[in-house]
Amino acid sequence: MGISMMKLLLTFLLVSFLAACATSPTGRTQLVFMPDTEVNSMGLQAFDTLKRENQISHNAANNRFVNCVASAITREVGGEWEVVVFEDRSLNAFALPGGKIGVHTGLLDLVDNQDQLAVVIGHEVGHVTARHSNERLSQQVGTNLGISLVQAVAAPQSALGQTAVGLLGIGAQYGIIMPYSRLQESEADMIGLDLMAKAGFNPSESIKLWQKMEQASQGAQLVEFHSTHPSHTSRIQNLQAYLPKAQQLRQQANAAGKNPRCTK
Repeated sequence: MGISMMKLLLTFLLVSFLAACATSPTGRTQLVFMPDTEVNSMGLQAFDTLKRENQISHNAANNRFVNCVASAITREVGGEWEVVVFEDRSLNAFALPGGKIGVHTGLLDLVDNQDQLAVVIGHEVGHVTARHSNERLSQQVGTNLGISLVQAVAAPQSALGQTAVGLLGIGAQYGIIMPYSRLQESEADMIGLDLMAKAGFNPSESIKLWQKMEQASQGAQLVEFHSTHPSHTSRIQNLQAYLPKAQQLRQQANAAGKNPRCTK
């Protein structure tokens, strides 16, 4: 290979790398090269599959409660969001690219109030706003495999389909969960705390929520949400350190008239 060709190749690689660099809401540099339209399409397709293959709750009180909390959270990020409550005993919730949120009834049985549910929904929406699914797809696949993964979401029972839905942030229903990295988890915690505080919820309830999660994880309940996340001790310590800032955001939100009243 000639020197001029080598320079041209290096220039192309550098431009490609720079084009793939993005910045998360916390200021962290990310490497993402999957088109957001494709990742969103994967989220929409996966959510449609979940709705077909899992029982949806028609409990009016549960749906009203979840939609009230989710609407207040998503109002802070904008866009159209679909929210579905699934009849599932596991303590789980998720959000997908493309504006989709799923909450399991098992989680609703655990939380005491609107603020504790807002902790979980804020965290999951935080993963979406930080483009964590795109980041994981970009880290683990090339362009050709990326196209295959987009197609594979339609067949979640297949090995490739399980990988695809796992990278999106779900997959327990199909026998696989691919955990987010601890860095992504911590980032989603901080983004989620900001979101719930800006919406007017009480961020101090995040400590109580994770204490309840820790207690539940020692029992016989199904704790899918816990199984993919960092230790409760380190998470609670980080949240406690961040609380003063979040409480300031909540005070500003309350002063602006944001006072959610979502009853369980």
